[in-house]
Amino acid sequence: MLTVPVIDSHLAYLDTGAEAEVDAEAGGPPVVLLHGNPTSSHLWRKVVPHLAGRSRVLAPDLIGMGASGKPAIDYGFDDQARYLDAWFEALGLDRVVLVGHDWGGALALDRAARYPDRVAGVVLLETFLKPLAAEELPPPARARAEAFRTSGVGEELVLEQNIFIETAFKGGVLHPLDEDEVRPYREPFPTPESRRPMLAWSRMTPIDGDPAEVVARVEAYGGWLAGSPEVPKLLLTFDSSPTLLVGEAVVAWAREHVAALTVEHCGPAGHHAPEDRPEAIGRAIADWLALHRLSGANTPAVQGD
Repeated sequence: MLTVPVIDSHLAYLDTGAEAEVDAEAGGPPVVLLHGNPTSSHLWRKVVPHLAGRSRVLAPDLIGMGASGKPAIDYGFDDQARYLDAWFEALGLDRVVLVGHDWGGALALDRAARYPDRVAGVVLLETFLKPLAAEELPPPARARAEAFRTSGVGEELVLEQNIFIETAFKGGVLHPLDEDEVRPYREPFPTPESRRPMLAWSRMTPIDGDPAEVVARVEAYGGWLAGSPEVPKLLLTFDSSPTLLVGEAVVAWAREHVAALTVEHCGPAGHHAPEDRPEAIGRAIADWLALHRLSGANTPAVQGD
Protein backbone atom coordinates (compact mmCIF):
# COMPACT_ATOMS: atom_id res chain seq x y z
CA MET A 1 0.00 0.00 0.00
CA LEU A 2 1.08 3.56 -0.72
CA THR A 3 0.10 6.71 1.18
CA VAL A 4 -0.31 10.34 0.22
CA PRO A 5 -0.99 13.42 2.40
CA VAL A 6 -4.51 14.85 1.99
CA ILE A 7 -5.80 17.92 3.83
CA ASP A 8 -4.83 17.26 7.48
CA SER A 9 -4.35 13.50 7.21
CA HIS A 10 -3.41 10.82 4.68
CA LEU A 11 -5.04 8.28 2.40
CA ALA A 12 -3.65 4.81 1.78
CA TYR A 13 -4.13 3.30 -1.65
CA LEU A 14 -3.25 0.52 -4.05
CA ASP A 15 -1.81 1.58 -7.41
CA THR A 16 -0.91 -1.05 -9.99
CA GLY A 17 0.74 1.70 -12.03
CA ALA A 18 3.36 1.89 -9.29
CA GLU A 19 4.03 -1.83 -9.55
CA ALA A 20 4.19 -2.38 -13.32
CA GLU A 21 4.44 -0.31 -16.47
CA VAL A 22 1.02 0.29 -18.00
CA ASP A 23 0.92 2.12 -21.31
CA ALA A 24 -1.50 5.00 -20.72
CA GLU A 25 -2.75 5.11 -24.30
CA ALA A 26 -3.05 1.35 -24.74
CA GLY A 27 -4.51 0.87 -21.30
CA GLY A 28 -7.09 3.63 -21.50
CA PRO A 29 -8.05 5.83 -18.54
CA PRO A 30 -7.18 4.72 -15.00
CA VAL A 31 -9.75 2.62 -13.19
CA VAL A 32 -10.50 3.75 -9.63
CA LEU A 33 -12.17 1.23 -7.30
CA LEU A 34 -14.11 2.72 -4.37
CA HIS A 35 -15.21 0.58 -1.43
CA GLY A 36 -18.02 1.17 1.05
CA ASN A 37 -18.85 0.48 4.71
CA PRO A 38 -17.22 -1.26 6.61
CA THR A 39 -14.58 -2.36 4.12
CA SER A 40 -11.43 -0.99 2.50
CA SER A 41 -9.42 -1.43 -0.69
CA HIS A 42 -8.91 -5.02 0.53
CA LEU A 43 -12.40 -5.72 -0.84
CA TRP A 44 -11.02 -5.51 -4.39
CA ARG A 45 -8.00 -7.81 -3.97
CA LYS A 46 -9.46 -10.60 -6.14
CA VAL A 47 -11.01 -8.23 -8.70
CA VAL A 48 -7.85 -6.23 -9.43
CA PRO A 49 -5.99 -9.07 -11.22
CA HIS A 50 -8.67 -9.12 -13.91
CA LEU A 51 -8.05 -5.44 -14.68
CA ALA A 52 -4.36 -4.89 -13.96
CA GLY A 53 -2.19 -4.89 -17.07
CA ARG A 54 -5.15 -3.83 -19.16
CA SER A 55 -5.49 -0.54 -17.24
CA ARG A 56 -3.84 1.31 -14.40
CA VAL A 57 -5.92 0.34 -11.38
CA LEU A 58 -6.12 2.33 -8.15
CA ALA A 59 -8.07 1.59 -4.98
CA PRO A 60 -7.99 4.04 -2.04
CA ASP A 61 -9.03 3.42 1.54
CA LEU A 62 -11.61 6.10 2.29
CA ILE A 63 -10.78 8.49 5.10
CA GLY A 64 -11.22 6.78 8.48
CA MET A 65 -11.21 3.35 6.84
CA GLY A 66 -8.54 0.74 6.20
CA ALA A 67 -5.00 2.08 6.53
CA SER A 68 -6.02 5.70 5.93
CA GLY A 69 -5.89 8.33 8.66
CA LYS A 70 -8.61 8.96 11.22
CA PRO A 71 -8.70 12.75 11.71
CA ALA A 72 -11.07 14.42 14.18
CA ILE A 73 -13.94 15.07 11.74
CA ASP A 74 -17.63 14.15 11.60
CA TYR A 75 -17.17 11.68 8.71
CA GLY A 76 -20.22 13.00 6.94
CA PHE A 77 -20.73 12.56 3.21
CA ASP A 78 -19.20 15.96 2.53
CA ASP A 79 -16.13 15.03 4.57
CA GLN A 80 -15.67 11.80 2.64
CA ALA A 81 -16.06 13.60 -0.69
CA ARG A 82 -13.56 16.33 0.30
CA TYR A 83 -10.83 13.89 1.28
CA LEU A 84 -11.47 11.79 -1.81
CA ASP A 85 -11.29 14.89 -4.03
CA ALA A 86 -7.98 15.79 -2.35
CA TRP A 87 -6.66 12.30 -3.14
CA PHE A 88 -7.56 12.69 -6.83
CA GLU A 89 -5.77 16.03 -6.89
CA ALA A 90 -2.71 14.76 -5.02
CA LEU A 91 -2.27 11.96 -7.56
CA GLY A 92 -3.03 14.18 -10.56
CA LEU A 93 -5.83 11.91 -11.74
CA ASP A 94 -7.99 13.45 -14.42
CA ARG A 95 -10.31 11.41 -16.64
CA VAL A 96 -10.98 8.04 -14.98
CA VAL A 97 -13.37 5.12 -14.89
CA LEU A 98 -15.06 4.99 -11.47
CA VAL A 99 -16.09 1.66 -9.96
CA GLY A 100 -18.13 1.88 -6.76
CA HIS A 101 -19.59 -0.57 -4.26
CA ASP A 102 -21.97 0.44 -1.47
CA TRP A 103 -21.10 4.00 -0.35
CA GLY A 104 -18.18 3.95 -2.78
CA GLY A 105 -20.77 3.92 -5.55
CA ALA A 106 -22.50 6.96 -4.07
CA LEU A 107 -19.17 8.79 -3.82
CA ALA A 108 -18.35 7.81 -7.41
CA LEU A 109 -21.65 9.17 -8.70
CA ASP A 110 -21.37 12.30 -6.57
CA ARG A 111 -17.94 13.01 -8.05
CA ALA A 112 -19.14 12.27 -11.58
CA ALA A 113 -22.01 14.73 -11.16
CA ARG A 114 -19.66 17.43 -9.85
CA TYR A 115 -16.85 16.79 -12.35
CA PRO A 116 -18.56 15.39 -15.46
CA ASP A 117 -15.57 16.10 -17.72
CA ARG A 118 -13.35 13.93 -15.54
CA VAL A 119 -15.27 10.66 -15.79
CA ALA A 120 -14.91 8.26 -18.73
CA GLY A 121 -17.25 5.59 -17.40
CA VAL A 122 -18.95 4.33 -14.25
CA VAL A 123 -19.42 0.81 -12.89
CA LEU A 124 -21.83 0.30 -9.99
CA LEU A 125 -22.66 -2.60 -7.72
CA GLU A 126 -24.79 -2.79 -4.59
CA THR A 127 -25.04 0.96 -4.14
CA PHE A 128 -27.55 3.80 -3.74
CA LEU A 129 -28.89 4.85 -7.14
CA LYS A 130 -31.71 6.95 -5.69
CA PRO A 131 -33.15 8.03 -2.33
CA LEU A 132 -35.12 5.31 -0.56
CA ALA A 133 -38.56 5.17 0.98
CA ALA A 134 -38.91 3.26 4.23
CA GLU A 135 -41.56 0.98 2.71
CA GLU A 136 -39.03 -0.16 0.08
CA LEU A 137 -36.90 -1.73 2.80
CA PRO A 138 -37.60 -5.19 4.23
CA PRO A 139 -38.77 -4.91 7.86
CA PRO A 140 -35.42 -6.16 9.31
CA ALA A 141 -33.45 -3.64 7.26
CA ARG A 142 -35.82 -0.84 8.27
CA ALA A 143 -35.51 -1.73 11.95
CA ARG A 144 -31.72 -1.88 11.65
CA ALA A 145 -31.55 1.55 10.01
CA GLU A 146 -33.77 3.04 12.72
CA ALA A 147 -31.60 1.48 15.43
CA PHE A 148 -28.42 2.96 13.97
CA ARG A 149 -29.99 6.43 13.92
CA THR A 150 -31.23 6.22 17.50
CA SER A 151 -28.93 8.07 19.90
CA GLY A 152 -27.29 5.64 22.29
CA VAL A 153 -28.51 2.57 20.44
CA GLY A 154 -26.37 3.18 17.36
CA GLU A 155 -23.34 3.86 19.54
CA GLU A 156 -23.85 0.61 21.42
CA LEU A 157 -24.29 -1.44 18.27
CA VAL A 158 -21.54 0.05 16.12
CA LEU A 159 -18.96 1.42 18.56
CA GLU A 160 -19.23 -1.07 21.42
CA GLN A 161 -20.47 -4.28 19.79
CA ASN A 162 -18.66 -3.62 16.48
CA ILE A 163 -21.71 -4.99 14.71
CA PHE A 164 -20.61 -4.13 11.19
CA ILE A 165 -17.37 -6.09 11.29
CA GLU A 166 -18.96 -8.94 13.23
CA THR A 167 -21.88 -9.41 10.81
CA ALA A 168 -20.84 -8.06 7.39
CA PHE A 169 -18.70 -11.04 6.47
CA LYS A 170 -21.14 -13.62 7.77
CA GLY A 171 -24.62 -12.35 6.90
CA GLY A 172 -23.56 -9.95 4.12
CA VAL A 173 -21.96 -12.69 2.03
CA LEU A 174 -23.15 -16.08 0.84
CA HIS A 175 -19.83 -17.68 1.78
CA PRO A 176 -18.80 -16.52 5.28
CA LEU A 177 -15.17 -15.50 5.67
CA ASP A 178 -12.95 -17.24 8.18
CA GLU A 179 -11.07 -15.33 10.87
CA ASP A 180 -7.90 -14.91 8.80
CA GLU A 181 -9.95 -13.44 5.97
CA VAL A 182 -11.82 -11.05 8.27
CA ARG A 183 -8.68 -9.86 10.08
CA PRO A 184 -7.68 -7.20 7.48
CA TYR A 185 -11.16 -5.68 7.84
CA ARG A 186 -11.14 -5.83 11.65
CA GLU A 187 -7.64 -4.46 12.31
CA PRO A 188 -8.39 -0.80 11.41
CA PHE A 189 -11.12 -0.67 14.09
CA PRO A 190 -9.62 -1.88 17.40
CA THR A 191 -11.43 0.61 19.68
CA PRO A 192 -14.89 2.18 19.92
CA GLU A 193 -13.47 5.58 18.95
CA SER A 194 -11.86 4.13 15.81
CA ARG A 195 -15.28 2.86 14.67
CA ARG A 196 -16.91 6.29 14.38
CA PRO A 197 -16.60 6.35 10.57
CA MET A 198 -18.73 3.18 10.41
CA LEU A 199 -21.38 4.75 12.65
CA ALA A 200 -21.42 7.89 10.50
CA TRP A 201 -21.94 5.85 7.34
CA SER A 202 -24.75 3.87 8.98
CA ARG A 203 -26.65 7.10 9.69
CA MET A 204 -26.35 8.46 6.15
CA THR A 205 -28.66 6.05 4.32
CA PRO A 206 -31.09 8.35 2.44
CA ILE A 207 -34.50 7.22 3.73
CA ASP A 208 -37.72 9.27 3.53
CA GLY A 209 -35.81 12.49 2.85
CA ASP A 210 -33.39 12.12 5.75
CA PRO A 211 -30.60 13.10 6.12
CA ALA A 212 -31.50 16.01 3.86
CA GLU A 213 -27.93 16.84 2.82
CA VAL A 214 -27.30 13.28 1.63
CA VAL A 215 -30.66 13.08 -0.15
CA ALA A 216 -29.79 16.30 -1.98
CA ARG A 217 -26.51 14.85 -3.20
CA VAL A 218 -28.16 11.60 -4.29
CA GLU A 219 -30.85 13.53 -6.16
CA ALA A 220 -28.14 15.64 -7.82
CA TYR A 221 -26.27 12.63 -9.12
CA GLY A 222 -29.58 11.11 -10.16
CA GLY A 223 -29.88 14.04 -12.54
CA TRP A 224 -26.43 13.26 -13.88
CA LEU A 225 -27.28 9.58 -14.32
CA ALA A 226 -30.27 10.51 -16.47
CA GLY A 227 -28.57 13.29 -18.43
CA SER A 228 -25.18 11.84 -19.39
CA PRO A 229 -25.69 9.60 -22.44
CA GLU A 230 -22.08 10.25 -23.48
CA VAL A 231 -20.76 8.32 -20.44
CA PRO A 232 -21.17 4.51 -20.50
CA LYS A 233 -22.42 2.95 -17.29
CA LEU A 234 -22.41 -0.65 -16.08
CA LEU A 235 -24.67 -1.95 -13.32
CA LEU A 236 -23.69 -5.35 -11.93
CA THR A 237 -26.50 -7.36 -10.36
CA PHE A 238 -26.69 -10.45 -8.16
CA ASP A 239 -29.28 -12.77 -6.65
CA SER A 240 -29.96 -15.30 -3.88
CA SER A 241 -29.37 -13.05 -0.86
CA PRO A 242 -31.80 -11.04 1.31
CA THR A 243 -29.05 -8.46 1.99
CA LEU A 244 -28.92 -7.11 -1.57
CA LEU A 245 -29.50 -3.38 -2.09
CA VAL A 246 -30.10 -3.66 -5.83
CA GLY A 247 -33.05 -5.94 -6.48
CA GLU A 248 -35.44 -6.26 -9.39
CA ALA A 249 -37.33 -3.05 -8.61
CA VAL A 250 -34.13 -0.97 -8.50
CA VAL A 251 -32.88 -2.56 -11.72
CA ALA A 252 -36.19 -1.73 -13.42
CA TRP A 253 -35.89 1.87 -12.19
CA ALA A 254 -32.31 2.07 -13.45
CA ARG A 255 -33.23 0.80 -16.91
CA GLU A 256 -35.77 3.62 -17.18
CA HIS A 257 -33.78 6.45 -15.58
CA VAL A 258 -30.08 5.85 -16.27
CA ALA A 259 -28.68 6.86 -19.65
CA ALA A 260 -26.21 4.63 -21.54
CA LEU A 261 -26.74 1.78 -19.10
CA THR A 262 -25.66 -1.84 -19.47
CA VAL A 263 -26.91 -4.33 -16.88
CA GLU A 264 -24.83 -7.46 -16.31
CA HIS A 265 -25.93 -10.25 -14.00
CA CYS A 266 -23.04 -11.84 -12.10
CA GLY A 267 -24.77 -14.67 -10.27
CA PRO A 268 -25.44 -15.39 -6.59
CA ALA A 269 -23.86 -13.11 -4.00
CA GLY A 270 -24.51 -11.22 -0.80
CA HIS A 271 -24.24 -7.46 -0.42
CA HIS A 272 -20.42 -7.64 -0.21
CA ALA A 273 -20.41 -9.22 -3.64
CA PRO A 274 -16.66 -8.87 -4.39
CA GLU A 275 -16.09 -11.44 -1.65
CA ASP A 276 -18.53 -13.91 -3.22
CA ARG A 277 -18.09 -13.30 -6.96
CA PRO A 278 -14.73 -11.58 -7.62
CA GLU A 279 -14.01 -13.48 -10.83
CA ALA A 280 -17.43 -12.76 -12.35
CA ILE A 281 -17.17 -9.10 -11.34
CA GLY A 282 -13.63 -8.75 -12.65
CA ARG A 283 -14.44 -10.37 -15.98
CA ALA A 284 -17.62 -8.33 -16.42
CA ILE A 285 -15.77 -5.05 -15.81
CA ALA A 286 -12.85 -6.07 -18.04
CA ASP A 287 -15.15 -7.05 -20.92
CA TRP A 288 -17.18 -3.85 -20.58
CA LEU A 289 -14.02 -1.71 -20.55
CA ALA A 290 -12.81 -3.43 -23.71
CA LEU A 291 -16.20 -3.05 -25.40
CA HIS A 292 -16.12 0.69 -24.82
CA ARG A 293 -12.41 0.96 -25.65
CA LEU A 294 -11.61 2.04 -22.12
CA SER A 295 -8.80 -0.47 -21.61
CA GLY A 296 -6.01 -2.34 -23.35
CA ALA A 297 -8.22 -4.76 -25.25
CA ASN A 298 -5.29 -6.85 -26.47
CA THR A 299 -4.36 -7.98 -22.96
CA PRO A 300 -6.29 -11.13 -21.94
CA ALA A 301 -8.32 -11.06 -18.76
CA VAL A 302 -7.49 -13.43 -15.91
CA GLN A 303 -9.51 -16.57 -16.19
CA GLY A 304 -11.47 -18.08 -13.30
CA ASP A 305 -14.81 -19.40 -12.13
